[in-house]
Amino acid sequence: MKAPARSRPTAPHEHRPGSVNRRVSAAFLVLLLLFSAVVTVQLFVGERLAEGRERHVDRVDAVRHANDAVLQNMTNAETGVRGFQLTGQRDFLGPYDSGRVGAFTSFDEAEAGTTRTDIKRLLFVERQAAGRWLTAYAVPIVLAGVADANPERAGRGKAMFDDFRAANAAVDRAVAAEMATVVAADRRQAWLAQLLFAGLDMAFIAVTLVLLAIGRRQLLGPVEHIRLTLQRLAAGDRSARAVPSGPGEMRVVIGTLNHLAAESARLLDAEQARNRRNDLRQGVAAELHGSLETDRTAERIARLIGTALGADAVHAHVAVEPGKTVAVSWPPDAPSLSGRTVQDVTSGQPGIVLSVPHVAGAVAIPLGGDTDCPPGLIYLVRHHNPVWGPEERVLLAGLGREIDHAVRQQRLQHRQARLINELRELDERKDAFVATVTHELRTPLTSILGYTEMLADGDGGELSPQQGRGVAAILRNALRLQDTIGDLLLLDRANSRLGVPYATVDLAGPAAAAAAGLANVARAKDLAVTVSLAGPAWVYGDAGQLERVLRNLLDNAIKFTGPGGRIGYRLAVTEAGAVVSVTDTGIGIPADDLPGLGTPFHRAANAMDQAVQGSGLGLAIVHNIVGEHGGTVAAESRVGQGSTFTMTLPSVAEPQLNAPAEAGPPA
Repeated sequence: MKAPARSRPTAPHEHRPGSVNRRVSAAFLVLLLLFSAVVTVQLFVGERLAEGRERHVDRVDAVRHANDAVLQNMTNAETGVRGFQLTGQRDFLGPYDSGRVGAFTSFDEAEAGTTRTDIKRLLFVERQAAGRWLTAYAVPIVLAGVADANPERAGRGKAMFDDFRAANAAVDRAVAAEMATVVAADRRQAWLAQLLFAGLDMAFIAVTLVLLAIGRRQLLGPVEHIRLTLQRLAAGDRSARAVPSGPGEMRVVIGTLNHLAAESARLLDAEQARNRRNDLRQGVAAELHGSLETDRTAERIARLIGTALGADAVHAHVAVEPGKTVAVSWPPDAPSLSGRTVQDVTSGQPGIVLSVPHVAGAVAIPLGGDTDCPPGLIYLVRHHNPVWGPEERVLLAGLGREIDHAVRQQRLQHRQARLINELRELDERKDAFVATVTHELRTPLTSILGYTEMLADGDGGELSPQQGRGVAAILRNALRLQDTIGDLLLLDRANSRLGVPYATVDLAGPAAAAAAGLANVARAKDLAVTVSLAGPAWVYGDAGQLERVLRNLLDNAIKFTGPGGRIGYRLAVTEAGAVVSVTDTGIGIPADDLPGLGTPFHRAANAMDQAVQGSGLGLAIVHNIVGEHGGTVAAESRVGQGSTFTMTLPSVAEPQLNAPAEAGPPA
């Protein structure tokens, strides 16, 4: 009989190869899924947080820049009006026009960029303050076309502009507070995200350790079984079954763990680098918000950049104003730049990050210059890590643009201040010149007029006809010179009313007096004068000065109209106020000369070509007096066809009997 087969003993840790492979594969799959979840969450959340932080900071920066642009544009407008006030030249109103439009465009940008109701409310207050200064002070001066020398209105204009500055500063403080809130919120979110990442990493490590323990038990079981089998084989037992071991799977798991640890460290380093870059941008923006005028501010900015980017040395050369260059180095004992390096960098395109070819690990950003200030630079060198990555270059380019913009703003402010000082000095010299000239002319002119009148009256003895004509010419020209000196004095006075109190005046009276005073002159030139004076036309002002205005307008019409021409003289009361128009059929005024009619000593080109006598002060006096009365003067003309001058004054109610006169200009 056949002996029965012996049953094979089963090892206590025996596992089938397929079962072990499946378990190892399942564990490895769980690790991969968990790793994918950790990486996906970190990348997604980190990128979203970074994008949100960048978006919030950029939005608040845009509102801050727009508010700064509002202040800059309004300052340009105020500078233009002030220059016009000091000189009377309309060329100075160029910054006013561009600044007025640019200010309200910047207002729209600021309001569109913010979502906070308190900032919108402050922007509304700032817009209202800017509108009040324009409509109540600047626009009437510009429309009148004459410098407003009234100190009270100038004081009110300054007070209104100070209100606007205060409103602008309030918006700036609110935006700065919002920036601080955004930064704090972003830091809290970053801290919470880091806690989340740390929790996920801990969960991943815990699951990995659990799977590693399970895998070790599953893998060491076959190894133990092989050891026991070898022992039995050594003892002569041939029934043992060999089982494959799993060291390869173990190496795969360990390698995966190392890779996961390295990837987690890389993500953490990237997040910390983003935080450092954001802190650097905010720190530099805060320094630039103050001023780049001092060396100390430039040193702080250099230290911020060098510390955040790990630079060994930072150099900055900035020309803030003509003749003044801010040059700082961080650290203070850093080697100075060579002239070759400065020349190579400043010749590059501003705002572009350049690699300095002859210095390892050095980069530089050129800063723009202009006709008065040379270009500048920001230079960084880093020896331990000489390769500057794309993100660092983008950050440096943005910082360079921010600094370049701040420098340009500083230069503009210096130029405006210098221009205002020069205009003030010019105005003071003009006043001194006019006072000196008029004084020196009036003294001898008084003697000339006195003795000439004596000769003309016959006190100097019998004069021949030729001598009589000569004396008459001397007297006529001396009187003309006396009128010119009076016009100069009138323009030079801060208040053209000679201390006469303003009162309610029927403009028909001065209008009729002016027409009667020049009637003989018009008849002598054979001019047809049509007069239409619809009264009463009540205005508030000085009757004598208003008559002077109307006489100047009629005198110009007579002077520039040839014999046989026509002159229309009309007074009417409309919704706009009391309107006086003087129309002639004279030589007309070229279109290029119309804008300068209110400027002292300005004369049209065709008037000088035809040698028409005049000093160029009549219309300047007209604009000055009408502006003091709160009115406007408009001119329309065509060369060879004639001109029309229209004066409009605010109407007032008919005065009551025994009403007292009031001193001061119309409100």
